[in-house]
Amino acid sequence: MTERKPPGVDFESWVDRQIRDAEARGEFDRLPGAGEPLPHDVEGTYDELWWVKRKMAREGFSVLPPALALRKEAEDALEAALAAPSERIVRKIIGEINDKIRDMMFKPPPGPPLGKKPYDVEDVVRQWRERRADR
Repeated sequence: MTERKPPGVDFESWVDRQIRDAEARGEFDRLPGAGEPLPHDVEGTYDELWWVKRKMAREGFSVLPPALALRKEAEDALEAALAAPSERIVRKIIGEINDKIRDMMFKPPPGPPLGKKPYDVEDVVRQWRERRADR
């Protein structure tokens, strides 16, 4: 719609005319989802940001405060380290996440506190060895 509303024309009638013209040209024919109800995630409740949440989920976005995102990353790193195939990889994974944790400890971001301290590399390696011995 590139045409501007002419001066002196009521806005509602101008919009109605634009819609009628588009219908006459068939621009509303065969649109995806035509005749179907709008999808929603939870029955009975309305969330005005449903489309934003669906778009974020489809695009793989996550909106967590930096401290919570790092907490999740730290938990995932510990899990990955304990499942690593070699001690060298365990030390690499834990070293990298510890660097991030220390960085956030000394430069706290806005939001909730991290609530994590760097992992003890030797303790994680000990746990890793114990898990390998149990197999």
